[in-house]
Amino acid sequence: MRLASLYRYPVKGLSPEPLDAADLRTGDYFPGDRLFALENGPSGFDPAAPEHQPKIKFLMLMRNGALAGLATRYDEATGVLTIARAGREVARGDLRSAEGRGAIEAFLTGFLGPEIRGPVRLLAAPDGFRFTDSKSGFVSLVNLASVAAIAQGAALDPLRFRANLYVEDMDAWAEAALPGRILSIGGARLEVLKMTDRCAATGVEPGTGRRDMDLVQTLRQNFGHIDCGVYARVIEGGRIKAGDAISILA
Repeated sequence: MRLASLYRYPVKGLSPEPLDAADLRTGDYFPGDRLFALENGPSGFDPAAPEHQPKIKFLMLMRNGALAGLATRYDEATGVLTIARAGREVARGDLRSAEGRGAIEAFLTGFLGPEIRGPVRLLAAPDGFRFTDSKSGFVSLVNLASVAAIAQGAALDPLRFRANLYVEDMDAWAEAALPGRILSIGGARLEVLKMTDRCAATGVEPGTGRRDMDLVQTLRQNFGHIDCGVYARVIEGGRIKAGDAISILA
């Protein structure tokens, strides 16, 4: 097994950013991942006492598929988020400032129109917290062979599954036996926690925002479940990079 590719999603619901490598830290989330979320009307989130919130309280692909038609880039050094559509920049804002956040919020409010339930507000995750879909969502992994099995010869972009790590040279659905096991990837060790159940967000085509298939129904009909991928937590930090061998230690 090998690590084929790595991705982070700085803003929940917006586009992925490919990485060549990442430095994982023991007990921490994937670097730069789900640092921000876009509140779709008041969510009750309290940064002073952060608790996991259902994803339906935020802008997300399950209900706001058009977001997949936007290309975003977050620069951690400057705090600037850039949004492009069809190759043209349409919004930019420094997320460290009220003015910058307001520019992003205003654009998305206009872009999504009637899909907005209430004021769009960009939230920043406090230290030790991230806006993951699952409380177990420290690091997500997807087996590319399982994606191929779902596709059955058709074109299916693995980015529909919005994982941090994509694994190759692994038998299809072999990840179902991984919960409770320890993986070695580069200089890191990860404990696999659970399978990842899927929602309607996977039916949205990355890059276009078209809702063109029902992968949840495909999984249920063809495989008897709605899972694809696993969640894991970092039990020993270290550097990982594309091409690293992956082994099961225990």
